[in-house]
Amino acid sequence: METWSDYLRVLIALFVIVNPIGAAPVFLTMTSNWPAAQRKRTALSAALTVACVLVGSVLAGEWVLRLFGIDVPCFQVGGGILVLLIAVSMLHARPSRAKQTPEEARQAEEQETAGVVPLGTPLLAGPGTISTAIIYAQAAKTMWETAMLIAASLIVALCAWTALRLADPIGALLGRTGINIVTRLMGLILAAVAVKFIADGVSHLLPGLAATGG
Repeated sequence: METWSDYLRVLIALFVIVNPIGAAPVFLTMTSNWPAAQRKRTALSAALTVACVLVGSVLAGEWVLRLFGIDVPCFQVGGGILVLLIAVSMLHARPSRAKQTPEEARQAEEQETAGVVPLGTPLLAGPGTISTAIIYAQAAKTMWETAMLIAASLIVALCAWTALRLADPIGALLGRTGINIVTRLMGLILAAVAVKFIADGVSHLLPGLAATGG
């Protein structure tokens, strides 16, 4: 990451996989009978959860990989496959089971507050989000680049809070069809990001194959 366009790509990738616009209908369903004050607290706690998960992944990702003895290229391929599966679900405009299972969704509807689990994680900041943040963190070579990743994470968390606070007007403006269209577009972008993760990982694991392809 050397230019502002690189940071912009990271910001877009994180925003797309968190997909706060797609989470708005889920938030509306979960909180339909809640008072306004409680909905505000839930939106805030969900956004804070996203911020903590993303920043934690950026700062502790390398330590986790070392702890389990996982090479970065292997993680790029594995994380890329996971992100690709989430992207395919988004292209079909349906929630990925990697983010939230039907059982978790039913449990959330029964809880008085669900800002941290399952709304903040795994719905917004799930395994795919964590994998993406760790992969980008491994590419950061300086403190400045790490700081920019943290800034991007906080911006995405702010976007998540904004989308949840504006869930009612977003739902009224876009409708279910409009939100599905936005989700599919984000899924297409995310699929391209996932393929790049996989290609970068494979090029390091199989340098001979990369040389042949070039």
